[in-house]
Amino acid sequence: MRYRYSAIDRQGKKVQGYLDSPSPRAARLSLQTRNLQIMTLKEVSVITTSSRFSSRGRALRGNDFVLITRQLATLLGASLPLEDALQALAQQCEKPAHRQIIQDVRQQVLEGLSFSDALGKHSRTFNTFFRALVAAGESSGKLSQVLARLADHAEQSQKITSKITQALIYPLMLTLVAVGVIAILLTSVVPKVVEQFAYLQSELPLTTRVLMAMSDGIKAGGGGFLLTCGVVGLLMKYLLKKPHYRQRWDGGCLRIPLLGKMILNLNMARYAKTLNILSASAVPLLEAMHLSNSVVTNQHARALLMMAEASVKEGSDLSGALTQSGLLSPMMRHMIASGERSGELDRMLGHAADIQEQAFLHQITTLVGVFTPLLVITMAGIVFFIVLAILQPIMQLNSLMG
Repeated sequence: MRYRYSAIDRQGKKVQGYLDSPSPRAARLSLQTRNLQIMTLKEVSVITTSSRFSSRGRALRGNDFVLITRQLATLLGASLPLEDALQALAQQCEKPAHRQIIQDVRQQVLEGLSFSDALGKHSRTFNTFFRALVAAGESSGKLSQVLARLADHAEQSQKITSKITQALIYPLMLTLVAVGVIAILLTSVVPKVVEQFAYLQSELPLTTRVLMAMSDGIKAGGGGFLLTCGVVGLLMKYLLKKPHYRQRWDGGCLRIPLLGKMILNLNMARYAKTLNILSASAVPLLEAMHLSNSVVTNQHARALLMMAEASVKEGSDLSGALTQSGLLSPMMRHMIASGERSGELDRMLGHAADIQEQAFLHQITTLVGVFTPLLVITMAGIVFFIVLAILQPIMQLNSLMG
């Protein structure tokens, strides 16, 4: 059974939390052994505690996750005990869901769990990578430094995501507007204008006939086309949930010119950065490689990295195993090999990740820079064709009247 309590500690401060205990008597004894003066003790349903927030998915996201991780690193760096740091962090949380998670983690720590095990109770919020680094920080006595690295890593990931969004939002909006305008012209404007020329005895110009055919086709088959697209989309979503099809699809994506290179650069930057943080936190290499695979979203690349992990397990060095995968750029390959020779692998992995991230951002900027004017030119060409198809019958009518 789970109990919610409020009590006064030895410093006279009011503390609140949850406690798992077989009976109210055992709960009171447990609190008294921790020198707490009990004010209230109520039994609660387990659905109101950590499981409720975990079942909703990730309660900590983006900037909130970065802020809480950095604040905890700062508090621990100021030599506060972990329990006090978590209590101070919970008091600073403005969102009830965040406060509940921190309080529940603190309660688990007070009950004797390690910090990493307590975080494991909220596995949807704190993933395996995060918990492994925390465990390494606990064992090495450098928890505050590890948390600071985690905050830097999460913040950098947020910046990259933000840059991708900023780069793509304009061409996406332009595409939606272009498709919408053309659809309205073809389904509403063009039929009303073109029907005015139906009484002409002479044959309509080719452009006008093509435009009329396009307009009739969209009005007649537009619904069926959208339905087909929806069915195909659902079928693709279903198939891509199966590992075999997903791996083949992701492998095909890597072979697309420019786009494949962008996907590979982004995934390898994430892999190298994660491996850098894990290595710097004294996580064994094989475990670090296994955990780093979890940040690789392309399943084809992940399968190749798993093969590289197996090669390292059999005695191969890291640079050789990753080179055999065919995923490394020449610069990244040389930097990792240099890091192994010099004993500065974690530092060189960090530099390699930075280079891959910059390459990715440069490629996406180039792609958007090429795509946007092409989209504008294409839209202008379509609108010009529509205007020409409307004007040609008018000019033909003027010539007949003349």
